[in-house]
Amino acid sequence: MNDITKFHPVDVDKELDALAHRYKRAGGGAIELLNLVGGRAEGLLERLPAPARSGLQDATRSALEQAMKLAHSSRDMVPDQKSWLNTAVGTAMGAVGGVGGLPTALAELPVTTTLLLRIIQGVAVEHGFDPTEQNVQFDCIEVFASAGPLSKDDGADLGFLSARVTLSGAALQGIIARVAPRLATAMGQKLAAQTVPVLGAVAGAATNYAYTNYYQEMAHVHFGLRKLAIDADIPVEDLAARLQSRMQSRDLT
Repeated sequence: MNDITKFHPVDVDKELDALAHRYKRAGGGAIELLNLVGGRAEGLLERLPAPARSGLQDATRSALEQAMKLAHSSRDMVPDQKSWLNTAVGTAMGAVGGVGGLPTALAELPVTTTLLLRIIQGVAVEHGFDPTEQNVQFDCIEVFASAGPLSKDDGADLGFLSARVTLSGAALQGIIARVAPRLATAMGQKLAAQTVPVLGAVAGAATNYAYTNYYQEMAHVHFGLRKLAIDADIPVEDLAARLQSRMQSRDLT
């Protein structure tokens, strides 16, 4: 068999359609889950005490920094898990975090952030990328720039796919600083849902279930595009623009 017959061209449109469907369903059900436990996405941050709101951005940035270290070091001890198990663990952690209201929810935040980052790293490996490489670590943090299922993202915001930074430790801190404010808003909504009286554990489980599924899907979109760019020899920015067009199409079902 010669090289020509062994070559299989990449069906770019088919791959983009699949990624568009992943993006569409990433946040599906998240708002409904919150409604079931008595919360609403709009105005959830007002449930948090003022000190918690004011310190949320710093707490989120610290959680991201610690999560990057812990997620990376844990890879030698704990292998990547199946999607369903990641979801189950994340859901259980959210339930525990919501039992005691705001104090336990705040304590659970960095643990959940580490779990989410490990999940994102696992998806990177699934697509053939090495999470020990610094550019892949940047990409993992970039996935967090998509904020979360409670952000008002209609599928048109794919800016998290286009940022490129210089490979340095300072650059990693810079990208964390850029991502933290947006992620802080999303995580604040999650914390607020967990402080709902009586239903805190249920709210914690529901929001973590939504977040775990969301970031798994967004990681597949991110690294799926990266891999497609390599396989099809097309700039990732061009593929992101084509994906964005699909996200805005009413024909996508």
